[in-house]
Amino acid sequence: MNTIAEAISRVRNGIKAVDADSFITDRLIYSNILKYAKMFIKRQDGQTSQAKFNSLYKRLPCIDLIEVDKVAACCEVQSGVKIKRSKEKLPSILEGSNGPLLRTVASVDGSVEVFRTTPQLYTSLQRTSGFRYNKKKYYWLLDGYLFIPNVEWDSAQIDGIFEGSLSGLTCDDVCQPVQSQYLNIPPDLFAQIEQQVINDFMKSMQINTDPAPADKQSLLR
Repeated sequence: MNTIAEAISRVRNGIKAVDADSFITDRLIYSNILKYAKMFIKRQDGQTSQAKFNSLYKRLPCIDLIEVDKVAACCEVQSGVKIKRSKEKLPSILEGSNGPLLRTVASVDGSVEVFRTTPQLYTSLQRTSGFRYNKKKYYWLLDGYLFIPNVEWDSAQIDGIFEGSLSGLTCDDVCQPVQSQYLNIPPDLFAQIEQQVINDFMKSMQINTDPAPADKQSLLR
């Protein structure tokens, strides 16, 4: 698996760019890598390719939860129901064809899994006659926060495919320079992304080096 620095170097070598090419910065190359990574992952995130992306999922083992009112949660819950929300916004999560790519939300010890819903669906569900017999726990995402109603937990864990670094938020991703961090993209998928990014830059470089119309006329004289 490549580091971010190695991935950028591969693309730079592919377009034969040098540091003097001011418009092709490391930041620009990395931005284009992420753009196509999102596109390819969203295109291939169906059940048949779930195993391919296992290496991309990372666990945040302890998301602090605080109690909030039902207005903040956009949910017309019944009286007496507590709603917990992540204390801080979650790191940005990659979007798949069916929404944010979260594999698991659970209690910190993993013993209780929480199922995805929306505030509207949860409101409708709790109004059904059999809801009091429903032992499942539910969550939804809103404005970057995680909401879990009807739990007493102080924290939760989540597995997801996140954008960028989780530096300091996981046990195996300690604080380190961005370029030294691993780019969590499967090698076969990165090969496609790399080629697409190189093609884009090559087209851009060709446009920038083509003579202007007036220059073309002078070359024909």
